[in-house]
This record gives sequence, C-alpha cells and structure tokens, in this order.
Amino acid sequence: MGLEWDLTADVVVVGYGAAGACAALEATEAGAQVLVLERFTGGGASALSGGIIYAGGGTSVQREAGVDDTPERMLAYLEREVGTAVTPATLRRFVDESPAMIEWLKGHGVPFEASLCPYKTSYPNDSYYLYYSGSEVSGYGREVAEPAQRGHRVKGKGTSGKQLTGPLAASASRRGVRVETLTAATRLITDDNGAVIGVECRSLRDAPGRIRERYSRMAKLAAKPGIYYPPLRKSMEKRLDALDRQYGKTIRVQARRGVIVSAGGFIANRAMLGEYGPQYRAGLALGTTGDDGSGILLARQAGAATDRMGNVSAWRFILPPSAFTGSVLVDAQGRRVIDETRYGAAVGHALINEHEGKGWLLADANLMRTATQQIRTQATWFQRAQFEVMRRGAVRGATLEAAAAAAGIDPAGLRATVDAHNAAIANGTPDPVGKPAEFTEPVRSGPYWLLDVGIKPSLTNPCPMLTLGGVVVDERTGAVKTADGADISGLYAAGRTAVGICSDSYVSGLSLADCVFSGRRAGRSAAGEQAVLEKATVEGN
Repeated sequence: MGLEWDLTADVVVVGYGAAGACAALEATEAGAQVLVLERFTGGGASALSGGIIYAGGGTSVQREAGVDDTPERMLAYLEREVGTAVTPATLRRFVDESPAMIEWLKGHGVPFEASLCPYKTSYPNDSYYLYYSGSEVSGYGREVAEPAQRGHRVKGKGTSGKQLTGPLAASASRRGVRVETLTAATRLITDDNGAVIGVECRSLRDAPGRIRERYSRMAKLAAKPGIYYPPLRKSMEKRLDALDRQYGKTIRVQARRGVIVSAGGFIANRAMLGEYGPQYRAGLALGTTGDDGSGILLARQAGAATDRMGNVSAWRFILPPSAFTGSVLVDAQGRRVIDETRYGAAVGHALINEHEGKGWLLADANLMRTATQQIRTQATWFQRAQFEVMRRGAVRGATLEAAAAAAGIDPAGLRATVDAHNAAIANGTPDPVGKPAEFTEPVRSGPYWLLDVGIKPSLTNPCPMLTLGGVVVDERTGAVKTADGADISGLYAAGRTAVGICSDSYVSGLSLADCVFSGRRAGRSAAGEQAVLEKATVEGN
C-alpha cells in the first residue's frame, strides 16, 4: 500500500532564504511545479544579512561605476581565498557567470547601485553600494591580482538583506511558486531503493489564525533582535516549541522530481558547534533559530556525507573608521597579529586560532583624533555604537609601556613591535606583516590608546560567526553525495547547508553569491531529473 500524501509537487524546497528562493525560481523556469517548505515566514539568515553579493569580472554595476575588472583578476584573487573548497572548474564557472548573475538578480527585481565607496570599510553607509568587501587591497590580495571593488550591496537602508530576499520571493510568487510557512521538515522520505521521494513535516498550516500570527511575531523577535540578545531568543524559542507541540500536526509532502535542502548552517546549534568548532562558542550566532543544522542532519539521515564542518567564519571588523588601517593590532605578548587592512574574517580567524582570542588596536593620539572625526561620517549607526563602546573601554597611557601594563600586554613585546613597525616605515622596507605602504602610519606621540578587540561574549561588541561546512554535493548538479561518492537520488542541497564556494574562507558577499549560484544549480537539476528518468526509460524500451 502506497504512502498517503497531504501535498504534492514536482520539486520541494526546504528553506526559503536566498538559496531556496533562487532554487525555486530556477526550477519553476525549467517547467517544474514547486512547493517551498518554510519553518518560519521566509528570508532566513539572508534577510538578516548586509545584502552583499560578491561579483566581478566586469559586471554592469562595476562598469557604470568606472571599475576596471576582469574575470582573470577575480579568479586569481578567489583562488587564494577559496582554496580547495571547490574544484578549479567550479570556481572558473562561478567567476565566468558572475556578470550574468547580477543581471539575473536584477531581472527578478533585486536593486543595485553603482555608487563607489571611496575608503576602505567593512560595510558602507547608505551613501555607497559598491566597495572592497574582502582583502583585495591588502598585501594578501595584491600579491596575486590588481584589486577591484566586487562587493555589490543590494540597495536599501541599513543592512539590506531583505532587499534581496523580498524581491526574489515576490518574483517566485508571481511565477506560481507555492509556499507553506510555519512548516518544519523533520524527515526525508525514501523509497525502497533509498531515493528521496518526499518530506515529512511538522506544520501549523491548520492552526487558528491568531496562533499563526503569534508564532510569526515570536519567530521574528527570535531572529532579530534575538540575534543580538541571546536570552530573548532562548525565551522565544521555548514559546515557539510550546506552540509547535500544541498546534502542530504531521504532514507528508511528495516530491515527484526532487527535494532541495537549503535550510542554512548550524551556528544556532550549540551542541553541534561545540562538537565541530568549540573555539568559536564565544561568538554571536549570525543567523536565525532555523540555522540549527536541521537541514544537514536531514541529509545525513538519508546517507549524506559532510565536510569542512569545523570551518567557522568569525568576524572581528576594525573598520570603519578608515584611519584604523594605520593602527597596529597586537596580542597579549605585544606581537603583531595581521595586516590591519585584511577582511574581518581573516582578522577573527587569526585572533582565535593563533592568539587565544586576545587582541588590541594600538592608536596614537593623532590617529585616534582622526578616527573619532571619521566615524561620524563613514559609519552606520551600529558601527558608530560599537566604536563608542570600544573607545569608552579603551586603555590609555602616557607611554607605550604604561598603556601596555594597564591593558595586560607585555610592555617589552609591544615596544619591540612598535620599534620594528616604525623602523620599516622610516627605512622604506616592507611592513613586517605585509601591509601596503599606503596604509602604514608610524606610532608617534601619546597618549597611546589600546582598544580591546578580543573575541569574547559581549552584548555591546559581539563577534559575529557563521558556519561554512555542510553536506557534500556534486558540483555540476548540486546532488547530495554519500561517503562513497554516489549521488543520493532525488536529493539536492544549496546555500550553507552544503559545501560551497565560501566553505574554506569567507569574505563579504561570497556566501550570498554562493547561495545564488548553488541554489540556481540545484533548482535546474531537480527540475530536470524527471526528464532524465523518462529519457532513460524510453531508451531502455
């Protein structure tokens, strides 16, 4: 006797962030009937993000802004950042398709603007929407390629992730994509041969309207501001669980062609984070309650292999103000940590994995005055707030030794570092950690400031983190693979549920760009599977 299905579609997408929306759009374009299962109301971590798409090689936005870039330069830089996360052929395809990706997003209503940020920053204010979003201008980037601005910020006030996910979802709706909100996937359903043919869910689809509205409001609070205040998120999660138990019911959804899992990473799952990346537990979980690894675990239950699960991106941004490119970042021994112009994820990785999470920015009196002036015009409101927190908590000293002692830094080590730093500038020799000469500033007169940028739990200056590992997929199709390298029939993955372009090293925009890239790939493949099976059947007869 066959299974009874409550809902049926050709392609079923689990999770409705950027990857899920792109998968749904491509599957629909390929002629499939698509149903999305969304645990909350849609958007996911993508909607909470800064809305940066890493794209280059001569996009229309770059050309309008007068930015000279080529696929060869973009590839050379990304080869250094991406490492072995994907094959050279996949990275080449990602780069070659980059300009067309921006046009595809525009075609679905995603807005961009060619306003070029004139200074180095971690995230531009609302005046600018194209900037250096990685380490392109650092010594690290310049060693391999001439730098170009590739951070395409979706146009919108504040953190503009919703201006990406909103238009994509609206476009999908216009094209007939069905969405079941407040519906959490709990198990993949397989046939006797192990092929994925559907999804079992826990759904509030039949709950009273007032309950659905209450659930949606609490889920929104858990996502944001709950992302910044974990006790609020924990409280909301308890209430959400109670409503799930009381009003949720089990439903089965049939997928005639394939299931695409795009349910995010696992940064919100403290047990999984403790297992794979215990050194990252002091950070802020950059995601929603839904980033609990459930998509990865679903795929694992069906036999999926996982990889790079210990790769976590931790962001310690020291810019803006842009003057801090001339600061000196040191650890507890007074040693230099990294080129201060590097992207925040590289800074965070170095602090956590090489310096016990401890770090201070050294700025002399003149540099600090400049920084205080710049922060007023260069920063968003939350960047100004974080700067003020660091400034108020900073240690000052009339001498380097006095400042070091007050901060708990080895005075002799700091003195040696500053002397080497100043000597390199005076002698015209390379900076000790490879910072380009245009950004180096000698440490001159006091009072000397030491601003704490260490990695530790903090409500006022947290260190955002997200997971980069996930299930292993076929890089041509997005099909999920087993440990022995075989495809799991009917199962695909995209976004941070899967290993992708950014799974070894992250720069702003690379995860969202990979969500678009991998989501579209999975959508096309899942929609086409039935045609492939029918062709094989005909040929077999």
